[in-house]
Amino acid sequence: MSYVLRVVLPDRPGSLGAVASALGRVGADILAMDIVERSYENAVDDLVVDLPSGRQPDVLITAAETVPGVRVESVRPDPGVADRHREWELVEAIAAEPAKAIEALARMLPKVLRAGWAIVVRVGDDKVIHLLAGGGGVPNLTGVTPGWAPVEEAGVLDPEAYWVPEDWKTIGTEMAVAPVGSPEIAVIVGRPGGPALRDSEVARLAHLAGLTAVVAARGGPHPRTAEPR
Repeated sequence: MSYVLRVVLPDRPGSLGAVASALGRVGADILAMDIVERSYENAVDDLVVDLPSGRQPDVLITAAETVPGVRVESVRPDPGVADRHREWELVEAIAAEPAKAIEALARMLPKVLRAGWAIVVRVGDDKVIHLLAGGGGVPNLTGVTPGWAPVEEAGVLDPEAYWVPEDWKTIGTEMAVAPVGSPEIAVIVGRPGGPALRDSEVARLAHLAGLTAVVAARGGPHPRTAEPR
């Protein structure tokens, strides 16, 4: 089975190689790697790791943290096939069918950001949530108060906010949001069980949401006037 291991490691030559060697000693095989963030001192990487049947994922944490300065932020089942080009595939899908850009964004974002679900919603003056598109394990929005609206800029949502359903809180759903062309229309991504979405991931979300809004405006009715699903 494959897992996504998020590691924080010193940004110096040899650190990633040492982690790879440590994982190899417990029989794990690195299938892919995504650079999540870089700073002056540290790097944050997502490693997609294949673990032999019968081995528990906690051995990945133990192995990686034998390397000095390395901290494992999370380990979770890989939600999809590792593909370093998945973000470009989303851009291509949006450009290929502008009229379905909103649907493509929601459908493909869970793999791009390794999230559990993504939704594009419209909230009018009546504070009613209209689901325009969804991807992954779309949550039930019945009775949910749109405490995120209106959305002026991309950002992380408080997982303990008053409007967050109790079942989302119970499983520790980390979320981020970005406007899609207007403050009333937003794309929200949820990552049940974490880890939290970092600034670089929120920036990617904002970029893709903005691109989608521009392309969708050329392909048909604005989402504000489109029929909800």
